[in-house]
Amino acid sequence: MTYNTIFYKNYRSFLYCIILMFLVGCASSKQKISKNTNTIISNSLLKNHFIGIKVYDPVSNKTIFEKNSTKYFTPASNTKIFTLYTALKLLPEYSPLLKYSIKDNITYIQGTGNPITLHPYFKDSTAIRFLKKQKNIALHLNNFTSDKFGGGWAWEDFDTYFSPERSAFPLYGNVLSIYKKGYLTTYPKYFNDSIQVTPFNFKRDLVKNTFYVNPNLNDTLEIPFKTGNTLTKALLEKVTTKKINISNIPITANKTTLYGIATDSIAQRMMYVSDNFLAEQLLVMASSTLSDTLNVNKAIKHILTTDLADLQQQPRWVDGSGLSRYNLFTPTSFVHVLNKMYHEVPRNRLLSLFPVGGESGTLKNWYKGNPTPYIYAKSGSLGNNYSLSGYLITKSGKTLIFSFMNNHFKTKTSDVKKEMQTVLELIRDTY
Repeated sequence: MTYNTIFYKNYRSFLYCIILMFLVGCASSKQKISKNTNTIISNSLLKNHFIGIKVYDPVSNKTIFEKNSTKYFTPASNTKIFTLYTALKLLPEYSPLLKYSIKDNITYIQGTGNPITLHPYFKDSTAIRFLKKQKNIALHLNNFTSDKFGGGWAWEDFDTYFSPERSAFPLYGNVLSIYKKGYLTTYPKYFNDSIQVTPFNFKRDLVKNTFYVNPNLNDTLEIPFKTGNTLTKALLEKVTTKKINISNIPITANKTTLYGIATDSIAQRMMYVSDNFLAEQLLVMASSTLSDTLNVNKAIKHILTTDLADLQQQPRWVDGSGLSRYNLFTPTSFVHVLNKMYHEVPRNRLLSLFPVGGESGTLKNWYKGNPTPYIYAKSGSLGNNYSLSGYLITKSGKTLIFSFMNNHFKTKTSDVKKEMQTVLELIRDTY
């Protein structure tokens, strides 16, 4: 027997042993995670409400643990994961600000739903600078066919910061920002004469833009204003000092798109602070890439029948933000979409879009690393519901995808988070 033959046989045996040890180790890890996770669930407050979990290894294509993973849950802001995926699939690198066409010395403008123009956070004025250069402007806003509010939104939230109206050409984030700096300061100043200082419970009149501010105001107050074509025209005229005409005729030919900031910048802000308005407008903007008609449902239907046609459990998906309790998703569906993004989006870019446990966004005070971050995920909260879905980095360096959903608990959300953190740390340290 030659030396090469002996070497080859020994090498093959050695490799077989390594593979066998790896498989046994994985099996052992899965068994330990399954046993200990079930023990935690059965001996903690998690046993008192409806939970669904799926943990998945995208490299080995194996499910590490699951419980009720194909059952439907109210996802709250976990819905934004589907919105993020839609934006990544449909929107270009730089976000479309508006569409325009110039004819007979008139610039015809059409909104795309882009939320950044004069937004309190972005304060982008690209569209305003463009409009200031035009001689005659005709603005078409009737291409927006969605309702201003999503189906199933709570009516009493009409004056709360997290529930601005959706629109074709948002300005100032569709909110009035008020803060006290020795005196009341407003953004935009257009509404200065519409503010009343009074200790009313509501912050705005139900049917008109009259705003109520408590005399003891300390923090910045953001109040959604009622949108409309006439108001959009007036706000643009004030900031551009241009006469603007409302046009009922959509742009049909020779359209040019004006682009704004990077789409990722909007998506990251949406994910980090769980911004409902940005989520809704990202879907509106995504629909603008399909046709001139701006409609949230159109974007949802398109992505579900194309890129997500292979979902095992098709969701009931009604808005971009997750404000609606009509939304129904399964943990398996979230893992499915997260897995698609894991394989389709470069790792550094992908992880930069998610809040980081112990470091940023809505996860800054939870799921801290030991010592490095191990959770990159999106949380979702509604009354009696809390979910978390995203990516988990184990101590062995593996990346796992997970969705952990909790519905119908009556205890404090912070107590639920503590138990979830125990489970996630177990997975981190075991697999």
